[in-house]
Amino acid sequence: QTGPRYLYCQEGETETIMISSTTRTQHTAIAICVDFIIVTLSVVAAYALRFDFVITPAMFNDVLFVIALAIPIKLLTFVGFGLYRGMYRFTSIWDLLRILKATTVATVLLFSIIALIHPAVHPLCVIPRSILLLDFVFTMIMVHGSRIAIRLYFSHIVFNPQKSPLNLKKLLLIGAGNTGNDIAREVLGRYRDEYEIVAFLDDDGNKRNAELHGIPVMGKVSDISGLTVAYDEIIIAAPSATGPQMRRIVEYCKQTGVPCKTVPSLPELINDKFSIKMLREVQFTDLLGREEIHLDRGSINQFIKGKRVLVTGAGGSIGSELVRQCLAFSPAELILLDNSEQNLFTIQQECTALGKSSDVRAMLGNIRDKALLDGVFNETRPQVVLHAAAYKHVPIQELHPWAAVSTNVGGTMNLIELSGKYEVEKFVLVSTDKAVTPINVMGVTKRLAERMIQTVNDHTKTVFLAVRFGNVIGSSGSVIPTFQQQIKDGGPVTITHPDMTRYFMSVSEASQLILQAGAIGERGQIFLLEMGKPIKIVDMAKDLIRLSGLEPEVDIPITYTGLRPGEKLYEQLATKEEKVRRTSHDKIVVLKDSTQREPWDSLKKGIDSLLATSISFNSNMIKQRLKQLIPEYEPQDYYPPPKDVDLDHITIEGQA
Repeated sequence: QTGPRYLYCQEGETETIMISSTTRTQHTAIAICVDFIIVTLSVVAAYALRFDFVITPAMFNDVLFVIALAIPIKLLTFVGFGLYRGMYRFTSIWDLLRILKATTVATVLLFSIIALIHPAVHPLCVIPRSILLLDFVFTMIMVHGSRIAIRLYFSHIVFNPQKSPLNLKKLLLIGAGNTGNDIAREVLGRYRDEYEIVAFLDDDGNKRNAELHGIPVMGKVSDISGLTVAYDEIIIAAPSATGPQMRRIVEYCKQTGVPCKTVPSLPELINDKFSIKMLREVQFTDLLGREEIHLDRGSINQFIKGKRVLVTGAGGSIGSELVRQCLAFSPAELILLDNSEQNLFTIQQECTALGKSSDVRAMLGNIRDKALLDGVFNETRPQVVLHAAAYKHVPIQELHPWAAVSTNVGGTMNLIELSGKYEVEKFVLVSTDKAVTPINVMGVTKRLAERMIQTVNDHTKTVFLAVRFGNVIGSSGSVIPTFQQQIKDGGPVTITHPDMTRYFMSVSEASQLILQAGAIGERGQIFLLEMGKPIKIVDMAKDLIRLSGLEPEVDIPITYTGLRPGEKLYEQLATKEEKVRRTSHDKIVVLKDSTQREPWDSLKKGIDSLLATSISFNSNMIKQRLKQLIPEYEPQDYYPPPKDVDLDHITIEGQA
């Protein structure tokens, strides 16, 4: 092709580089000429070394003969192996391996051709085998050296003349492992005109006094206050650190008074390669120290890849993350359903920016509108439905139970009936730990939705299942943004009760496990995500205050306001009637409810009566109907924990 070609930089950079086809041809021609010289010098050097640097006139013809054969054979082999298609300024280990393969094949071809020429046919073909071996070694060294020299030139000599070395931001990296190595390579390669890494710190004693890319490992994390080198920013390169380890590291970093950033956690990196552009402030999720999730990608591929997938509540916090996770598994079509125009627009734009091959269709609508949903199902024919749309703010739903019933129950019923009508393969309900022994409207409506999922399976080809988990950090209505705003305003941070605890996990972890549960789930099953130990809300508030560089009760006061309507002091993950069994995934268990379920027709009749009652806007009547359907529902302002309940553990097949 002729004319200019454009190469756009990654990660949103605004710089545009125009490379003409003529320039590219010139670069290739120069590279071929360099290799022409290298091949010639390699043969001459081989003869010189073999004969103690004495080449007699009688040998001169042999040298010319080997050069005449070596040049076309090696250059054509190099072309065949694509050695001239690479960008030498980014030469990697894979390029060096390709040079090794090409040089080996070229030497074998050269040896074979010389062996086929008999001295009787051509008297100049008597060539010592050591010549070919030496020629191979010299060619390897010089071709490798030429590529490495170009990379070194661009990485260590060429730099932005507008940036003085004195103005570079100096970085101190905590963690000299794989992630620290990735950061160092990227800084030295792409960002050496912006950053300089002055040192590493690592608690691994084997790395003490070692160097990584020429940068010293100067001690343990606890040595940070005694460092003699100056630095402008600290980077925590430890994505697999546990919660206590992160707390310890952050505490040491705070003592320096220097800004601190971290790399994303392993669950966040599950579908992305790390880049320095992904560095961010330390967040509360980092202090949770959740372990890396190992997904069974094969089963999720079978569940999602090439399918038409409908996500309800697609613009919400959990729904939008489900959309991102689904895109990584290449569905044929992703249907985004949400009743918020702004949220729907935002996630649609994000999907477009990701540039995935899947078709993405945004549909504005409410799950309470069955006629609209019928049109959506008829038009898109989804094979998988991920139902994340719900009202979930406990105090607000307690004051407006009709809204919770019409959305969490009525909307779910609409989706269940239409999924059966259009023969959806799998339907996954996103549930909550508030559905266990519910005392609030939000919890009891989600418990009723679970009951519908368990009961309907005997009447349809669709596989219905549910996934239950606790609070998701970063979800809409989460307490963390409230705390952060209160800290920003100077306090106080308000907490309802000093003993309140909750289970927490990150939104990315929850979404990945939802897909995993959906992939392995069977009819009527309720899956429970491993949530770890419950966290005291007051401890969370103190961590957030400290992450802001302040001290709780010194810089920011904490006050207690009392439990709000429908609010539990603690949450449970499973009822006494639910037997908890392990699955093929170590972070997912399945619940088996021993309670006898009523027939679907009877349950549906009761739900129809509840929906009819909800339009009366009479809170007491609605709650009364809910209790008729879910007898364990006990609406009250305070729910003390039973004496026989261990909040830190649940029993799985006889093991804590």
